[in-house]
Amino acid sequence: MGIKAEDVFTPELLAKYDPEMVKYVLEAKAAGVPAQHEFPIQQIRADPARFAATWSKDVSGYERVAEGGVTSKDGYLVPIMIYHPDPTLYGHGPYGLHLNFHGGGFVLGDLTTDAELCLNMRDGAGVVVIDVNYRHCPETLWGKCVQDAWAVLLWARESATSLKINPDSISIGGISAGGQISCILQHMARDTGVPLKLCLATVPVTSEGFLYKEYTESPFGSFHEFAHGPVLPWSRMKFFGELCFPRDDLKEICAQWPDWWTVPLQAKNWTGLCDTFIRTGECDVLRDEGEAYAAKVVEGGNKVTVKRYLGAPHIFMYLDWYRKHEFDADTNAALRQAHGSA
Repeated sequence: MGIKAEDVFTPELLAKYDPEMVKYVLEAKAAGVPAQHEFPIQQIRADPARFAATWSKDVSGYERVAEGGVTSKDGYLVPIMIYHPDPTLYGHGPYGLHLNFHGGGFVLGDLTTDAELCLNMRDGAGVVVIDVNYRHCPETLWGKCVQDAWAVLLWARESATSLKINPDSISIGGISAGGQISCILQHMARDTGVPLKLCLATVPVTSEGFLYKEYTESPFGSFHEFAHGPVLPWSRMKFFGELCFPRDDLKEICAQWPDWWTVPLQAKNWTGLCDTFIRTGECDVLRDEGEAYAAKVVEGGNKVTVKRYLGAPHIFMYLDWYRKHEFDADTNAALRQAHGSA
């Protein structure tokens, strides 16, 4: 007997989810696609190919794609992938630059995770894209990810000539955990006088989601409504949280960094931020906190665009048969406007 919708979805969730996404979830369940958070991290690290996302793409050796590394504050070499646009379409530069930070709960993901998205931004918006593989937990202390991302941003500005970019035309963005990094860098850039054209954060983590003992601690309705859904359930958030912020070390880890790094909604100053584009999925636990971040940016007197993709769960932007084309079109339009490459 096959898996039925009622085996996976409550009636309330089934009424909200896009029917095409319901079909996708049921097919994935029937095919036995492993849920990463149900396995020990040691097993995931030992067999990465088995647990890789279906949309992962190795672009090593692709035309106008180059691997590199940037030295972080403590000497760690951060792997990056640099994508250059086609000069026959967009000229020989200097180009705008977009920095991308992948998702994965600060635990998973690499330079293959967002490769398709990076290719699309390069080809569709005519910008140089640098994809950043910041350090992950539990192998490293949470917060090093932000240091790594910041180091790449500063290096890119200093390397403007060799990268063929305009150092005053830089945007940043990411999905989920990468969205949180982008929001943090948005404030850091403002504080240090680094100009940014756009912060493009999608389904970002902006509250204490990785710090909760139970999902019921969240003040956000979407966190409760979709806590037991099939995509990014509370069990997955808890898996990431326990690896990034183990309870016995929580105070020590948080004391290493400004408190608003772990909870961007607690940032003290919301004025003078760059233009912001926040995107959320209607059926995502992180929906409300992402939109709450947007509201804070608005209150600070900044320009903000918000889009909620109806019926969509956390991973909607990766699925070519679903909403990826719409997502890509929105991304490219925002980047072209920000960098003047329209």
